[in-house]
Amino acid sequence: MTKKTVRVLWLLNHSTLRRFEIKQFNSLGITEFYCPKSFSYDEANLSASVDFSLDSTLSIPQEELAILNQQNWYESPSDEAWRIANEYFVIAIIGFFPRQIVASVKNFHGAIVLRVFGLAKGHSYTKILGDELGATFIEKLRGLGERFWFGAGYEHLKHEESLLFKKRDCFLPVGLEGKFEPEEWSGSDKRIFFVCPRIQTSPYFKNIYKSFVQDFSGFSYQIGGAQPIRVNDLNVLGFVPYEIHERNMREMRVMYYHSSEPNHIHYHPFEAIRAGMPLVFMAGSMLDCFGGVNLPGRCKTIKEARKKIERILNDDWDLIEVIRKSQVCLLESMKPKNCEAAWSEGFKRIFAGLEKTKSSQRAVPSDKTRIAVIVPLAYRGGSLRGAKILAQAIELGSRQAGQDAEVVLAHLDDPVSYPDEEFADLPATIKRRPYRWQLLKQDEAYRAMAYAGLEQPMVSATYYVPDDGIKQFMDCDLWIIISDKLEHPLLPVRPYVLMVYDYLQRYESFLPQAINQQFIGAVHAAEQVFVTTEFTRQDAIQFAGLPSHKVCKLPMLAPEFYASNLTARDLVTCKHDNSSYFLWTTNLALHKNHENAVKALRIYYEQLDGQMECRVTGVDTKNMLKSNIPHLKSLRDIVASSSVLNRQLKLLGELPDLAYQNQLIGCAFLWHAGRIDNGTFSVVEAAHLGVPALSSDYPAMREIDTQFGLNLSWMDAHSPSAMAQQLKMMEAEAMTLRERLPSKKRLATQSVEQLAGAYWHAVRECL
Repeated sequence: MTKKTVRVLWLLNHSTLRRFEIKQFNSLGITEFYCPKSFSYDEANLSASVDFSLDSTLSIPQEELAILNQQNWYESPSDEAWRIANEYFVIAIIGFFPRQIVASVKNFHGAIVLRVFGLAKGHSYTKILGDELGATFIEKLRGLGERFWFGAGYEHLKHEESLLFKKRDCFLPVGLEGKFEPEEWSGSDKRIFFVCPRIQTSPYFKNIYKSFVQDFSGFSYQIGGAQPIRVNDLNVLGFVPYEIHERNMREMRVMYYHSSEPNHIHYHPFEAIRAGMPLVFMAGSMLDCFGGVNLPGRCKTIKEARKKIERILNDDWDLIEVIRKSQVCLLESMKPKNCEAAWSEGFKRIFAGLEKTKSSQRAVPSDKTRIAVIVPLAYRGGSLRGAKILAQAIELGSRQAGQDAEVVLAHLDDPVSYPDEEFADLPATIKRRPYRWQLLKQDEAYRAMAYAGLEQPMVSATYYVPDDGIKQFMDCDLWIIISDKLEHPLLPVRPYVLMVYDYLQRYESFLPQAINQQFIGAVHAAEQVFVTTEFTRQDAIQFAGLPSHKVCKLPMLAPEFYASNLTARDLVTCKHDNSSYFLWTTNLALHKNHENAVKALRIYYEQLDGQMECRVTGVDTKNMLKSNIPHLKSLRDIVASSSVLNRQLKLLGELPDLAYQNQLIGCAFLWHAGRIDNGTFSVVEAAHLGVPALSSDYPAMREIDTQFGLNLSWMDAHSPSAMAQQLKMMEAEAMTLRERLPSKKRLATQSVEQLAGAYWHAVRECL
């Protein structure tokens, strides 16, 4: 690879680091760079800035440079931006920002250098990435081969890391630009200079500030460092221009550096030494690695540090000078000239890796992508229909994109819950795969991970593995689990997504706290969480505590019911004129609002002279009045005390799809009486068959109404009287309301065929 053609994406904004690294690249003959033109103003970026001057180094078309400049390179740049990046750039230098790492690994085709500078003792980048992005992401890094490099700024950092990071280590030492001018230091200001940013916004730095104030009480001091929130202490300077910062180091008498961290160090101790300022520092820090073990400025205790600082402030010039002269050795490894050899060696490895990767590429067809849609419980009715239609959308979307993925629908190996006829409507191209949950103990899980070549600490006592008797779904590239209802953590041998339809436990008290925490833990461990309403998206963020970028909102998918190819409006005149009943679709779950619904029916019949029969259908509803479930016990007494209600309420139970469709076609209207959930698609199915619906009024149902243009009628699910009044209204207005139903054309805009692309795009982002 000719270095003349090398362009570097330097996807960071750290001001001091940029000054040093650009010159290191120049020493290697690399002269073209791109830097981001925006960054998030947060705790990680207080030393950041934007530099447009480097744009002039780039020999790429201005219109394409403009596209690059519009992107947020710390999150998810556009596909077009990545196309440009791959056309013109061969190396990307990225920081330890998880979303930037994910986007770069997924989209960039050149060498990726993860630039790191150390963490607190006991922590590692491997573990943080595994916790944040999952063990399977470490496998993605491994799959990059010699395109991925662990670009440590300090040579010993690799010792804290996994075997992968040690193998991919590429030492690129950190240096410090600027002149060594000790003669400019005067020390005329007899105060300690201490640097401590973010005092009011970071508990870590607040504790450091409090310790310093306590440890050095009685001394005069000034505290530098940017402060997003003002500190009520006149000695805290807050942000100052760099020129003022340098002046402070020239004029103040001594700098104290508190840290004893062996794997991380800040710039300001080196800046003080460069300015000629005496540095008093604590033993055990990375300064020991730079040659500080025997320096006179080193202190083992706060008492020793106080004594030395007191002597310095009291004009002990012998001590001052011996510290100033001896500490110069700490700058040796930071001098740009002394870093060049390691940078040259590091980039030789990077270039060699690129050449090796390029030469090893062969034009062989890749295996077809395989996606597993896994139903974790014995779901039936609408929940099972939702899983089937999701599988269809993913497969259809992949075909529309020309990527033709294979989709497997996995369900529990339970012939009673899943007889063959339940899948008669499943396209032949989607393969069914029964499975059983296998429970692994911690030591078994550890061995399974090791056999899979994955490095991840096993923290749970037990783990779930879906056992299909074949390959435990290891032949699938992605698992999509329908709901978060997992009693044990999934063994992270494959990336997985959770499809979460609602957080009913936020509104209904039916889950023990321990189970709720298990479900919430499941969504945090997933690669991504798919939801279908804004209502659930907000619950995922506010209740489950997920970061917003981890929650992907997709359009709702509804089955398409058509009878004899008639449109919704065609059906108006053929079946409903003399309909004598309405259909109540429900199940036995707590949130379905049974007591209020039955009370409303009694009012409808007894007080409002309701004439229509109420037919009830849904899973387990045949025995609704015989159930011993606590929230259903009151129903028997309500029905038994009303002869007309007893006569007019018909429990049909769970019906096969065709029988349900026949009941739906013949009814006057559909009734949805539930209190809260992610909405029911029964109202969409009804619209397809020309049947209007009366629904409880809550956010998810409003979203369904808007997406499908249903013009639903609404009622207050908390008031049986209001519900009864609306039932009577529907009895009178059902024929008129049918005229407001969406046309076949309007419903077709929300068909699976139209929405499949959005689903495939979301799935592809997780691959």
